[in-house]
This record gives sequence, C-alpha cells and structure tokens, in this order.
Amino acid sequence: MPRAGIELEAYLGRRIQQVEAALQACLPPAETFPSVVHEAMRYSVFAGGKRLRPLLVIAAAETTGGPVEPVLPAACAVELIHTYSLIHDDLPSMDNSAVRRGRPTCHVVFGEAVAVLAGDALHALAFDLLTRIPPPVDAATVLRVTREIAESIGTAGMVGGQILDLLGERRPHLPAIPGWPAEAGAAVHDIHLRKTAALITASIRAGALLAGAGEAALEALTRYGQRIGLAFQIIDDVLDEVGEATRMGKEAQQDGAKLTFPVVHGVAESRRIAAALSAEGVQALTPLGKGGDLLVEVAHWLLEREA
Repeated sequence: MPRAGIELEAYLGRRIQQVEAALQACLPPAETFPSVVHEAMRYSVFAGGKRLRPLLVIAAAETTGGPVEPVLPAACAVELIHTYSLIHDDLPSMDNSAVRRGRPTCHVVFGEAVAVLAGDALHALAFDLLTRIPPPVDAATVLRVTREIAESIGTAGMVGGQILDLLGERRPHLPAIPGWPAEAGAAVHDIHLRKTAALITASIRAGALLAGAGEAALEALTRYGQRIGLAFQIIDDVLDEVGEATRMGKEAQQDGAKLTFPVVHGVAESRRIAAALSAEGVQALTPLGKGGDLLVEVAHWLLEREA
C-alpha cells in the first residue's frame, strides 16, 4: 500500500495502465459496423482524464482485501458511465462546451446526433459489463452492485443533480421545483452530492462489495466517498475560476452562470470547505486502520490537484 505521494503516483500509474487495457478490450473496434458511433465512443473514452472512478473501484477492493482482476469490469463500467455523462453535458442543449480535455468535444467532431447515440451506447455497454463480473463474486453481489450504480446515476443521483444544475442557471424553459432552492448553500450542496458524489460513492462501494467487505467497512467507505466526492467537485469549481485553460484541458471560467461553491461561498471559503470535507473523509476511514492508508493518500491527491 502506498504511504507517500511518490508511491501513490507509481501505484496510480500501474492501475491506470490496467484500466486503459481493459477499456481497450471492452470497447468495440472503431471499424466495427456502424463504425461512426464506435469511433465517437473511442474518441471520448480515450480523450484522457484521471480515471478517478475506476481507480476508486480498484482501490476500495484492495483496501478491503480483494484482488484487482474481478473488479475490472465494474471499474470500466463506471468510467463508461462517466464518459457518457460528459458527452451529454457538453451538448449545446446542456453546457454547450466546445472543448473537453484539451480537444474538441464529441458533438463538435461527430455532430450532435452521433454524440447523443455514442453516449447512449456507452451507457448500455456499462451495464453489459456489470453482467460480466466473474466468479468468485456471486450473483447476488453482482445484482446489488448493479442496482447501486444504477441508483447513483438516476434521478436520485447524477441525472437529478444535472436537472438541479440546470435549474440553478434559471433556464426559463424549465419548470420550477416548489421549495427549491430554498437557500443557495444548501442548493449547491444538493446539486453536487447528486451530480458528482453519488457516482464516486457508488464506485467505492462497488469495489468494496465485490471484495466481500462487511457492513461496517461499507459504512465507513460510504462516508468517505460522499465527502471526497463533494470535495472533488468543489476543487473542480475552484479550478474553473482560477485555473489556466491549457492545464485544465478546457476553457476556464465556464461555470459563471451556474450555482457552484465559488459562486456561493467565494474561492477561499470553497477551498476551506473542500479541505474540511476531505479531512472528514479521511477520519471516516479510521475503523479500517492501516488498511485505509491507500484511500487516505487518494484523498490528499484529489484535494491538492491543480488540474
């Protein structure tokens, strides 16, 4: 298990290589008919990125004593779901982003219709992969993991968070939700708990469940996931305010019209909130003892990142 930053970098490098190889294997070849949608899927999946969610699946499995190989289908599944969400977020009807990870977004290259369908196809493939989780994981555990991931990206999670994100921009064509947002601080917390933290938490729980973790460990990891998921999004929002576009791989200061932590609390206070959440996440791992060291390092890495 890593104990210092440089060891974590080496660990992440090894695990990212495994994830990249698994993604290459699970995606249809670009030339497979109908090729244009497969080209668009691969264009978006292999556009770069931290591979945070699959790394968390793997790290949670290792933290709770499980091997890496059986969790790779789930690790790939959450990355495909994340990529589909980015493709759709970038569409003109949503965030209308022309650049993602330093290059033109999927709809700019392939057109809106193909981009929508590429996202749909990645979403479908993700759940196909979850059915391929191999023994010794039992069918009941596979079903539980599948259900939890589905819940984390539905209206109670990512999709619901995206709706609230759009409402936070006061788009005139969207109907108001009675009583929301009652207060800006609570509203932005609700948005990001659903939109970002839900899938991050589900990724961590998936790895732990597939490794056979008990309920006490799952409870600790859930608290950890919710807090680092929020902290991750807050730092993302801060970097959107202060980061350089060339380092971030997208245009900076794109979120000015949105309800974000920096918009509501300011940059300095947002950083303080993120640090406090990260510390709470680390504290939540205490019941795991030394076994939680890897995820402690991950929390520090996410808080201190600059892109």
